[in-house]
Order: sequence, then C-alpha cells, then structure tokens
Amino acid sequence: MIELHPAMVMIFGGVLAGILPRRLRQVAMIAVPILALFSVINLSNGTVWIYPFINNLELTVLHVDKFSWIFAFILCLITLLANIYALHVKKGGEIIAALLYAGSSLGVVFAGDWITLIFFWEIMAISSVFLVWYKGTKRALAAGFRYILIHFFGGSVLLAGIFLKVMAGETQITVLTGSNGLAFWLILCGIGINAAIPPLHSWLTDAYPESTVTGAIYMNSFTSKVAVFCLIRVFPGLDILLWAGIIMAFYGVVFAVLENNIRRLLSYHIISQLGMIIAGIGIGSELAINGALALAIGNILYKSLLFMSTGAVIHTTGRYKLTELGGLYRTMPLNLLFFTIGALAISGAPLLNGFISKPMVITAATLSHMPLVELLLYMSGIGTFLSIALKLEYYLFFGEDKGIKPQKVPVNMYVAMAGVSLVCIVYGLFPNLLYQKLPYEVSFVPYTLDHVISDLQLLAAAFVPFWILLPKLKTHNTISLDLDWFYRKPFAAFINYTVQVCCKIRDESGVLGYKLLNMAIPLFKNPLKWVALEDGTPAREVYQEDTYRFPIAVPILLCIIAFVVTASCIWIS
Repeated sequence: MIELHPAMVMIFGGVLAGILPRRLRQVAMIAVPILALFSVINLSNGTVWIYPFINNLELTVLHVDKFSWIFAFILCLITLLANIYALHVKKGGEIIAALLYAGSSLGVVFAGDWITLIFFWEIMAISSVFLVWYKGTKRALAAGFRYILIHFFGGSVLLAGIFLKVMAGETQITVLTGSNGLAFWLILCGIGINAAIPPLHSWLTDAYPESTVTGAIYMNSFTSKVAVFCLIRVFPGLDILLWAGIIMAFYGVVFAVLENNIRRLLSYHIISQLGMIIAGIGIGSELAINGALALAIGNILYKSLLFMSTGAVIHTTGRYKLTELGGLYRTMPLNLLFFTIGALAISGAPLLNGFISKPMVITAATLSHMPLVELLLYMSGIGTFLSIALKLEYYLFFGEDKGIKPQKVPVNMYVAMAGVSLVCIVYGLFPNLLYQKLPYEVSFVPYTLDHVISDLQLLAAAFVPFWILLPKLKTHNTISLDLDWFYRKPFAAFINYTVQVCCKIRDESGVLGYKLLNMAIPLFKNPLKWVALEDGTPAREVYQEDTYRFPIAVPILLCIIAFVVTASCIWIS
C-alpha cells in the first residue's frame, strides 16, 4: 500500500474542500480526515522520510515512533469528529483554515528535524488565527490580532534557538534535558508559550472564547496539545516543568471557578489540565511520561466534548454567560447527557478515559517519592470536579430558568458529540487499547479497589461542600483580570505615547521644513545673486530667469542618459 504523509493529506485535502461546492465540501470534510487516519494506521514504527535541503542539510519530514503515532492517530480522529460537528458551516475559508491547522499540527508531530518543525509550527499559528477572525466581531478581530502577535513572538524565539542548533550542526530533534545554553532556553521558551505556561498564557483565554463555535474545537485540540507533545519529546524530566505545571494546575482552576463566560471558563481549565500534563513531564519517569501522553490524549477528547456541548448552547441560544443561562435540562436533555459524560471524564470518574490517565501521573509522583506533588495534584483534581462537573453544569443546565427557548441543534453536532462520548467510554472501559500504544510498557492497573474508592471519595469531598455552599457560589456578571493586564495596559499606553510623540515630531518638522524651504527658494531663484561681473557690475542685475535657466527637459534628459549608461554597464558586466 502506498504510504502518504498524513499532514499533506490534511493540507491539500483542506484546500480542495474549501473550494468545492457545499455538498461536495461536506463529503470532503469527512473523506479527508478518514484518509489521513488510514495514512497514520499504515505507517509503521521506525518509518523515516529524509529529503536533501540547501547547504547539504537533510530534512526528516516524517519520523514515526510510538510517541508520534498514537498522538497523530488521536489528532486525525478528533479532526474527523470536529469536521462532523462543523458540517453545517457555510464558509469555505473556515474549513480551509481548520484543515490547514490540523495538517500543520500533524507536520509538527511527525517532524524529525528542527527546520521541518518550525515550518509547520508557523503554518499552525497562521491558519489557526482565522478560526478567531471568522467569527467576524470586533472582539474577535482584536483577540485574533493579539493571538497572532504572541504566537509570532513565540515562533521567533523558537526560531532563534533552532538557528543556534542548526549552526552548531545539530539539525535533528533530540532530548535537550540536561543540556544548557542559549539555544536550550530559547527553544524551551518558544514551546512554552504555545503550551500556555504563565505569564504568557493569556492568548489562550483571550482568543478561544472569541473564536467561532466550531473553531474552538480545533483550537482546543491542536496548539497547546502539540506544544506539550514537543515538551515530552524534547524536555522529559526537566525539573522546572514540574513546578511550572503545578502552578498552572492551580492557576487555571482558580480562574475557572471565578469565571462567568462559559468558554473562557473552559479555556482556563485547559491551562489547569496542561499543568497536570507538564507536571508529569517534569517528573520524567516512564510511568509519568506515559501518563502525561495519555492525559494529553484524554484532554483532547473530553475537553473537545465539553466545547462541543457548550458550543451547541451558544449556537442555539446566542448566550455565553452563566448569568444569562439556566434551566436548559428541559429543552436540551441530550446535550446535558453529552456534557455530563465530558464533565465526569475530565474529573477522572471511573469507567471514563480520564480515570485511566490522571492516576498514572499521580502514581508516578508517589513512586518518585514526591508526596507534596501528589497532594497538590489531588487537590487540583478536586478543583476540576468543582469547576466543571459541579459549577458549570449546575448553572448551565439546572440553575434558575431564564425562560430561554433554544433553537434546534443541528443533527451533525449531536452525531459528533456522540462519537467523542463513545471514544471516551471505550477508552475508559478498555484502557489497554491506549496503554499498548504508549511509548513505554505499562504495568499500571487503574481498576483496583483502592483507586476506585479513593477517586469516589475525592469526588464526594468536592460535591458535599459545593452543595452546602451553593448559595455562596452564585455566579456574578464580572470580568476577571489576568496577568496580561500588567503588560497589555502599559504596552498600549507606551504605543499610544510613542505615536503621539512621532506625530508631534512630524508636525513640528513639517512646519520647520516649510520655513526653511521658503528661506531657500530665493537663494536658488537667481544663482548669480552673489556674483559680480568683470567691470564690477552685480550679475543679478543682468540675469534674466527666462533667458538663462535650463528648460525642464535638460535635467530629465541627463537622468535618462545616466540611467541608460548605468544599465548598459551592468548588462555588459
């Protein structure tokens, strides 16, 4: 069977899908990710495609191992389900952007050298911003502009580190843990920005809520998840990632509990989940790396399901704040079911895929003799259940009925949610389907009496205080200020001040220049003004402008001659 690069299948298929008539586009939206999925399945472990590049460099455009294979498989699967969710979208450009985004993400995952990685990395940034801009609002335009600025900055930092690596003759992607130097820190910072590590994390919570309803599914699945995949490949066991991850896990949960905008709440919770993944990368043991990869895969699935469910609410009601929603369990019972599956999965409830991945990271902390890390990860898990399965679900579906009458949810949305729910359940019931594809051998058994009881105890520990304190937890129509306030406001003030200074200099220099020009014109009007004839008569008295000055054709002719002579010399040489 012919081997195809899954990234190229997505990219070229996406361009084709975008220009086809709507009905054929819908067919292509299903066929392209299926073909990419089969392309991944057809790739065997150890497959490498190498092509010559400039200056005797070689590009490894495809490098298949256990890390990349399972991750690419899930990316293709979620692209298929996201495309089903987006079948009703009428804008072909949005579909092109989504599939270019998916294809470039696959390109990063399969990249074996730094140059290939940065090439697809930048396509990923450029294509994803259109999923924000296609919403068409002023807020979306501004958020997309800030989003692309941050990603261009992060890409430039990463590119600088890659330049240093390539100049040193190190073109292939290798583990950098244990090394040091400028390239190490530049690459870490460049990837860390895409992984939403604070303080440069606000691009995520700023842009994702402003994206299109369908665009949020793709954005949740690719940028930050591909970044943590790169951290797994390049920086396993890096100590600084352990504590950065712990901080992220709590930071995201705290802001999620405070948030009123439902998609911004989910966006903050992405940061929390990324924190748990990054903490696992920082632990660095084989069990921790397996757990981090499994948790990233699980997060792609159940967080996409949550975005799909809340997206259906926004699509049918036009409302996106908890203070404006409530009582939807009567009118959207099927959507409630899918949301509940996603909420329980992200909380690590038994029988769902979150239960087979989160305990791996926590157990890795235990086996690595990190009791404080173990405790903090448990507490972060409680915060997850509190913010998603309790707060968001209660106020969205069971809160005060606002009398909302939502429109009919498109069937394709329900089909996509059912598909993601099924995958979450299947992986939860049969964990070996995932475990056998992870890079290291898995001896971890999730379904032990101890694990199940401790997990149920944690969920109960979060539910009881929530129910008791429910009147105190009522949502408010407020805006949560994040760390980006500290650099966005001063930077905006700096830009405004700089513009004002430049305009002032321009205006003043224009006035001064006009005065100097008026003073200089008389000097050139009569070039003999300061010259005297032999008999002592001032030349200015006999100088006649119409008689002595050159016709305008003379300097033009001289310029043409000079140009022809110069061009002839260049051509002859």
